Amino acid sequence: MRENHERRRPDVTGVELVGGPERLEHQLQGYDGRWADAYLEHRGRILEALGASDAQIEHIGSTSVPGLAAKPIIDIVVAVDDITAEEDYLDALLSAGYELRVREPGHRLVRTPVRDVHVHLYERGDPAVDEYLLLRDHLRSGPTDRALYESTKRALLSRRWDDMNDYADAKTEVITAVKARARSARER
Repeated sequence: MRENHERRRPDVTGVELVGGPERLEHQLQGYDGRWADAYLEHRGRILEALGASDAQIEHIGSTSVPGLAAKPIIDIVVAVDDITAEEDYLDALLSAGYELRVREPGHRLVRTPVRDVHVHLYERGDPAVDEYLLLRDHLRSGPTDRALYESTKRALLSRRWDDMNDYADAKTEVITAVKARARSARER
């Protein structure tokens, strides 16, 4: 792994969506305790692939929130030392059976071939990691916002989405409001 003081190379400047847009075909399911087990299985797989015991790996997204209905896709965030040094992590994850789906500035996404696990890779210290954890932790402890988020997802999933990313974008307003309340609660 690269030392933080070494000069980094430039990151990608655009978004590469391997395979193009994909239609959203999942429906919400009631919370399933096996999602936590699936996360732990993939956490071990990622740690083994990266060969790094100090890697920051967290279960994020709706499947990480007990009591919250979710699409059955396990989201995991991994913080790497240098997102531009793909040779330090990407080949190892591909060899471990994940496939590259997204390459964009500051973020890579690999997933399982059956698309039931998404691994989001960011650089250590990237604010996006803290944002994921802020939302997750607030939804875990806040039943009112958890219910709001679930009802928003249910309403959005009643529509047809030809691009899964459009569905994700449609949740932004509610997620932003929930995170604002989470920050406010944290400051009290």
